[in-house]
Amino acid sequence: MARSTTGADAAHPLYILAMDHRDSLAKQVYKITDEPSAEQAAAIAADKMLVFEGAEAARQQLPTEGEPGILVDERYGAAVARAAREHGFTLIMPIERSGRPFFELEFGDFGSSEWLDHVDEFDPDFVKVLVRDNPEFGADDRRLQQEHLAQVIGALHEAGRRLIVELLVPATGSQDAAGAENYDRSVRPSLTAQLIRDFHQAGVEPDIWKLEGYETAEAAASVSATAREGQRDSVRCIVLGRDAAEDRLDHWLRTAAPVDGFAGFAIGRSIWEQPLIDQLAGRIDADGLRHRVAESFRQYADVYSAAAHRPT
Repeated sequence: MARSTTGADAAHPLYILAMDHRDSLAKQVYKITDEPSAEQAAAIAADKMLVFEGAEAARQQLPTEGEPGILVDERYGAAVARAAREHGFTLIMPIERSGRPFFELEFGDFGSSEWLDHVDEFDPDFVKVLVRDNPEFGADDRRLQQEHLAQVIGALHEAGRRLIVELLVPATGSQDAAGAENYDRSVRPSLTAQLIRDFHQAGVEPDIWKLEGYETAEAAASVSATAREGQRDSVRCIVLGRDAAEDRLDHWLRTAAPVDGFAGFAIGRSIWEQPLIDQLAGRIDADGLRHRVAESFRQYADVYSAAAHRPT
């Protein structure tokens, strides 16, 4: 049975440590090119538990107005998901298959309820779906993705589940011609607003949009307003990390936090990837990894909290 939750609002932002990485984690951090063996999968799962233990070490030090959360997958993080629930974290779990260009389900297909059975088993506070989209992508692929999303979201809402849509807007060749920084500042915000409207028209209605950061408050405000237009007043946005450097991510958090409609963040690799790499290389031990994860998680929460309370 679905758990009743209030979701994120400006007074109670979500401070989420994201660790639902699967395909990219195996390939980029563990250098596993094929399907991980049982032994390799167990090692990844054990390391995810170390990252969680770092988050748990930071939990009591996070700003008190926030709700600490863990975004973790079932494949390598089932034990983490159960521990997160036991330790009082808001639990978010993905249903998409990792590493695919368009939305596919991790378990089962769109004509079955197998994926929903997995959701019910863990009973997360939020279900998360990652999608990549751009108005310049192929029309047929975009239409099919919208249909699949609307179908899945309808089933989730019928089951009383709450949803986070993580929207990535990768640049096409022509859009990226002027450089990544110009794309982020001048192009991506308007594309994101257009895509949100497209998803709304297709019946895709998340409770929270998990979005890439914005360079200006005006851009963040425009996207937030789009997410809530049409009497969607309860919808909120959170900032994702995109493996950004600390100074860039600090800027995104400080930009979004005071903006009406933003309510927290979900940051992953920027917190745990380098400590994990260092631990795997023997440069630090497990305690060192936990400590660095805890410090980084707390630091980003402090940055967001301070900016949210900054006089405007």
